[in-house]
Amino acid sequence: MQVRMPRLRHRIGVQADETGLRMREPEKIQRAFPFIKVNDRQAKPRSRGVTEIRGPYYTPMGKHYLQDVLQTMGKYVDALKFAGGSFALMPRDAVKELIDLCHAHEVLVSTGGFIERVLAQGQQAVEAYIEECKKLGFDIIEISSGFISIPADDWLRLVEKVQKAGLKAKPEIGIQFGAGGATSAEKLAAEGTRDPEGAIMQAQRFLEAGSYMIMVESEGITENVKTWRTEVPAKIANTLGLEKVMFEAADPEVFAWYIKNYGPEVNLFVDHSQIVQLECLRSGIWGTKSLWGRVLTYKG
Repeated sequence: MQVRMPRLRHRIGVQADETGLRMREPEKIQRAFPFIKVNDRQAKPRSRGVTEIRGPYYTPMGKHYLQDVLQTMGKYVDALKFAGGSFALMPRDAVKELIDLCHAHEVLVSTGGFIERVLAQGQQAVEAYIEECKKLGFDIIEISSGFISIPADDWLRLVEKVQKAGLKAKPEIGIQFGAGGATSAEKLAAEGTRDPEGAIMQAQRFLEAGSYMIMVESEGITENVKTWRTEVPAKIANTLGLEKVMFEAADPEVFAWYIKNYGPEVNLFVDHSQIVQLECLRSGIWGTKSLWGRVLTYKG
């Protein structure tokens, strides 16, 4: 007698047992070496431990390059940011391909702080910029003012305009005048810094207006300074909390310091080349001498 074997469907999240097909947790089927314990992480979309990575800027990034990053580490990437207005130099179809690929991996896409360059071209350019961002599929418009001085009320108008377009507004705050563009520490020192309390007050107004999250510029705090000003992120965290704040930390020593001091669920922006190292620290499976075996979560 011929015995017919049941047909098994090969798809993510499904396994067969004696009772037939049933759903299986994605974590158990996606990660190699599942017996190695790692810290618990929220599933996407996350509100804690959010990681944003830099896209094209210091290195070109095409579809296949990004595909490699997301196929291997996409589970740990929450957003990708185009830096320095790089999208304005790329073919429109290529920008759309990158955005669509991110969305296929549940990754939001941010413009970076390029709007401050657009602001110099006037109101019509700003409106056209926001409209084009929406058409291309961007999710987040970062609103920064590292190179320009703009009244807080005008910033709030930009937040409102971005949100009315159906996009997430992400204002950037910082203490360093002239921040951005990899300006040397010596030149930035001549620009001076602003009071952290003023930046925090601005951030509070942005959050009250419904901003998605606040980006904290690293220059003047941990970047291009002779001595880190660690009291600044402490004041920001104590006043605003950690859930709605993301710290720029595109240097391994910096993001290791944030994890050591604020735990693995601090929101961080890093370069795409650092995503593996960062997630090894967040998960608690690896680390430098000061973090080895010390990064833990407890979910009760």
